[in-house]
Amino acid sequence: MATIKDVAKRAGVAVSTASYALNNIKKVSPATVKKVQDAARELNYQKNGFASDLKRTKTNTIALILKDLSGPYYSELIKGVQEVTMTNGFDLIACSSIGGAQSTAVKFLTEKRVDGAIILAHNITDEIISEAAREGFPLVVLDRTLKNDHVIQVEVDNIQGGYLATEQLIQNGHKDIAYISGPYNSHDNEMRFKGYEQALKENELRFQTRWKISGDFTREGGYRATKMLIAQGNLPTAVFYGNDEMAIGGIQAFNEKKISVPDDISIIGFDDIQLSEYVSPPLTTIKQPKYEAGALAVHLIFQQLSLEKVDRYYKLPTELVERKSVARKD
Repeated sequence: MATIKDVAKRAGVAVSTASYALNNIKKVSPATVKKVQDAARELNYQKNGFASDLKRTKTNTIALILKDLSGPYYSELIKGVQEVTMTNGFDLIACSSIGGAQSTAVKFLTEKRVDGAIILAHNITDEIISEAAREGFPLVVLDRTLKNDHVIQVEVDNIQGGYLATEQLIQNGHKDIAYISGPYNSHDNEMRFKGYEQALKENELRFQTRWKISGDFTREGGYRATKMLIAQGNLPTAVFYGNDEMAIGGIQAFNEKKISVPDDISIIGFDDIQLSEYVSPPLTTIKQPKYEAGALAVHLIFQQLSLEKVDRYYKLPTELVERKSVARKD
């Protein structure tokens, strides 16, 4: 039975692009839509896989479980999930996992109050997810490594992103590069740091432990970590922040000490949140496909509800967005 991945391969497009085309989301050209629909027809995908042919379920509801509903990172992700869900005639419930095992989010999983769920909440343990996962109840986890026959993983290539960020600084002449990290128990943070280390190693640059400081992925955390970096003295010439929120906090800390970005120090972030292009200076960053990850995740849930076979793992690429926070060091 053909899957969305087969259709995308036949049409010569990305899986997310095929998903948009098949769900009538206006993010692709009419020519691309036709190419995808032709491929689907050739593979009998429409007959076997469209969500309009789904069997009636008990709730017609998909859950999106996030650790925090307030962060700027989540808006594009939620939009991607929402558009595909609504196009297929389902309702969407977005809920916070605050409270961990005692949260309402966990009840949605363990009591099967929804027809499927997308999970981006690292305080919901692998054990809880594995216990909830079962045939006929599709679960998709984002940015987490969890091997289970009934769980699909959709991951952004954070190693690639960390490498791209560090390589951009190195190509601009920087050799002393700090890393302001997210929480040490964060999978995303670990992978971004691996990419950072890989770029340093390939360019024969030495990692210095004192230039790795935790900022916990928040603006306030980035501000505090940057103040610690400044207090140490002997600043590096560049800083890679594990996300944009921390980088924005870092800009504030540098401004308070009259350290100019990028004249005195270059910085680069990760995520490409909307605010990143409006700060001063506009932030050079690594764009991750937040909308695409959400859209793909919910499309995979619909495929499983329609009894299609799908892969258990998907990795989405990142890309560099150059703005004004990185200057060349001669």
